[in-house]
Amino acid sequence: MSMFVLICGKVFDGLSDALSGPAEILIEGNRIKRIERSAGRPPGAQVIDLSDRTVCPGFIDTHVHLTMDASNLALQTLQSSAAKALAGLSLAREYMSYGFTTLRDLGSVDPEFPTIDLRNALNSGLVEGPRLFVAAHIISASAGHGDLRGFYASRWNLPVSAIADDPGSIRALVRREHTFGSDWIKTTNTGGYFSPGDDPAQVTWFDDEMEALTSTARQLRMPVAVHTGAAEGCKQAIRCGARSLEHAYLIDAEGIEMAERAGAYIVPTMQMTQEDLHQMQAGTLPCQAVWKFRRDNESILASQRLLAGSRVKVAYGTDCGMFPFSHGILEFQAMVKAGLSPIRALKAGTSVAAELLGRSDLGVLATDKLADIVAMPGDPLTDIAATAKVDFVMKDGVIYRAPHYDALRN
Repeated sequence: MSMFVLICGKVFDGLSDALSGPAEILIEGNRIKRIERSAGRPPGAQVIDLSDRTVCPGFIDTHVHLTMDASNLALQTLQSSAAKALAGLSLAREYMSYGFTTLRDLGSVDPEFPTIDLRNALNSGLVEGPRLFVAAHIISASAGHGDLRGFYASRWNLPVSAIADDPGSIRALVRREHTFGSDWIKTTNTGGYFSPGDDPAQVTWFDDEMEALTSTARQLRMPVAVHTGAAEGCKQAIRCGARSLEHAYLIDAEGIEMAERAGAYIVPTMQMTQEDLHQMQAGTLPCQAVWKFRRDNESILASQRLLAGSRVKVAYGTDCGMFPFSHGILEFQAMVKAGLSPIRALKAGTSVAAELLGRSDLGVLATDKLADIVAMPGDPLTDIAATAKVDFVMKDGVIYRAPHYDALRN
């Protein structure tokens, strides 16, 4: 059994409101055995000096798309499932080098189940990369955000969307996701910005359709993540029992209060908004998104400020795949720019994200928790940009990156 002692300068344990340290962490196998001022030097333990770094739980991104490439989506959807899974593995390994030891993938655009295959390969140890939770497909109404037929001429009937328009068909899609191994159900109840032919300000499920989806998922004990934009869409998702609201672009004060009462999580993907703003200013935003984002961008930023000023449970998620994975680490900075405190942003990417996933063994540094640990130069509470400088990554007690060593890129 491998054994390590990490000598830590400062420590964020995932739960506290301040950094502690110096401290030492003793790791045996894939578990944390002790965190103390001095953890001793058991025979055979390898000592790692991180005394000039801040040590914290491995980061968790709860909204990625490993098999989607927004910059080339219409053509990329035509690739084979194997090609998408292999590209997703490469992205997952790259992303783990930035400190992300756990990901939730919220939908591929493929008739098969490439992200399920990727998750299983990671879980079995066949390949190395971050821990993965999966919603295999995006269940949508016709003309909803998950209906990508508008990318193609009407003569083509390509099986890349999971579309239903009545409660029975919706239930069948939820059951299909369960049958083939999805951990989560992902749906869209409003339009989106990058999809053609829909509008984020419009709700696309009727209440009985949304209830059919969530009640079926609940019966199968599957949590539901809802892509949502319009304030009324956010409220519909909360009323129907969604565990997480993705983006919540146009949520209002009433919706936030409802989410607080219901214990729902908001995954606001704030860096995605910054990416869209930059593209709009540069004139490179996809044409189908320009009019929608030009109309809504100020309202989105206002909703993000409302979230920052509330006590709702905010979890870290980026929507990477819609923009480069190399920018995903900037979500911490985007959260702070929107008004979240640095400590709340750090919790969003560690303990709150783990709670959203239902994994009490992740997202915190404590005895008997899984040894998912990252370290960075600097103090992220003083300068949140320190989170973009991670140079030590351990997942399940295995070191994948250390100063001057990066197994994920060698």
